[in-house]
Amino acid sequence: MTRVVNTSGKRKTAIARATIKKGNGKVRVNKKPIEIIEPEMVRLKISEPLVIAGNAAKEVDIDVIVSGGGFMGQAEAVRTAIARGLVEWTNDMGLKESYYKYDRPLLVNDSRRKEPKKFGGRGARTRGQKSYR
Repeated sequence: MTRVVNTSGKRKTAIARATIKKGNGKVRVNKKPIEIIEPEMVRLKISEPLVIAGNAAKEVDIDVIVSGGGFMGQAEAVRTAIARGLVEWTNDMGLKESYYKYDRPLLVNDSRRKEPKKFGGRGARTRGQKSYR
């Protein structure tokens, strides 16, 4: 029986679900190879956990489905899902520590959310000006 690891990552309203199985290092995000993802900043962000993992990432295939949010939120959700999956696949505490040292949100979802808009203004904090004279 082949082993499969399913993990997820979140950032703002973006949700990424990663499926990791034995393979030869292919990474696809929404059925698109990681090599052709644009803009380049997003590609670099997504590949951070793969670079830190080194050889562990070269022996698995990773398929990620991501939805919601903007492109940068999606990128951060994807990298969290990939990092969690690799840690679960390898059961390596050293890898987990190196992820924590590099950037904690690689393994922990960022809990910040958009503040709701209130009445009397255009946004969450902005208010209309008052005039007394």
